[in-house]
Amino acid sequence: MVCIDLSAAAQERAGLGRYAASLAQALVALGVPLAAFVNDLRGSRLAPPLSELPLRSVRLPRKAWRLRAAASYLGLTLDSAFQGITLLHATEHLLPRLRRVRAVFTLHDTAYLRFPRYHLLQNRVYLTAMMPRFLAQADRIIAVSEATRRDALNDYSLDPAKIEVIPEGVDQRFKPQSDLALQAAIRARYALPAQFILSVGTIEPRKNLPTLLEAYAALRARHPGLGLVVAGGKGWLFQDFFDRLRALGLEQQVRLTGYVADQDLPGLLSAAEVFAFPSFYEGFGLPPLEAMACGVPVVCSNTSSLPEVVGQAGLLLPPNNPRAWVEALDQLLANPARRAEMRALGLARAKEFTWEAAAQRTLAVYQSVLEAGRADRA
Repeated sequence: MVCIDLSAAAQERAGLGRYAASLAQALVALGVPLAAFVNDLRGSRLAPPLSELPLRSVRLPRKAWRLRAAASYLGLTLDSAFQGITLLHATEHLLPRLRRVRAVFTLHDTAYLRFPRYHLLQNRVYLTAMMPRFLAQADRIIAVSEATRRDALNDYSLDPAKIEVIPEGVDQRFKPQSDLALQAAIRARYALPAQFILSVGTIEPRKNLPTLLEAYAALRARHPGLGLVVAGGKGWLFQDFFDRLRALGLEQQVRLTGYVADQDLPGLLSAAEVFAFPSFYEGFGLPPLEAMACGVPVVCSNTSSLPEVVGQAGLLLPPNNPRAWVEALDQLLANPARRAEMRALGLARAKEFTWEAAAQRTLAVYQSVLEAGRADRA
């Protein structure tokens, strides 16, 4: 049986959790027999159908589990926690050493190497030390974008044939919302302004939100009623964002929603005039894709994987040029015809990325790994 790590999904950890849950749901829909792994069941929750999967756990909180996984490379293997499992799919940059279990490892990014100053020291040290071991231990590696694959090949001595690029998908519930009652409920629940720019993502340095604050401060002179909504919880090293928010005098104008429940995201996205994503670096970049699927014009950075995701359907800008962001956002806000054009382009682009396709290609990776294992034993 295949076991997929759903710890990030059960603990509602932003992008990693969305990837794990969406992929697992698509695999279940294909009829793939799965078990779920969650490192710590306390405070964890999986929604159906994932809650109905056979469950494995080591009953360790996250930090203790990371240390225990690292210790497995010193000889303290963890096979006993995965009895009956033939293949483990590690989805969140953590792979214990297992002697009798094959492994597939999803590499989301190498941001800890490319932007070390934007990571907590303990996280950077852990990933720098352990990632080469995880990648060597894995039988196959799934990279979520060509950019991530290039980075992995540049950063590590890997066989290119070992890495398969499988882009993420967009869930079918991300679509333009036409239910007026639902729209009103979302606006009331999150106290949304009548007209606003939206950005979705954890508040952390890599998301480059101060650039968006600078652009918004300049735009208010041209669009006095315009709001800015930042949807996402606090990550790490977020103090610079709040310092800049105060320095620009925007504390009352910028709406910070905190973490937004998955079921509310399509309505929140659909309510926005424009979606802005000035991130310095993304392994894939799911929020712009979900925004396009909801019919929202997208302005995002021209770095890392984002051009792969957005293609010609959005405006791509240097992340460190606030003036360019002002002009691009103003162009869209002042031109309804241009917004309609980009809405159509975005809707068409989003249809190219599905979790069903990702699951089918992931299943093919599982099968190739298991077949190689049978051949080795023959």
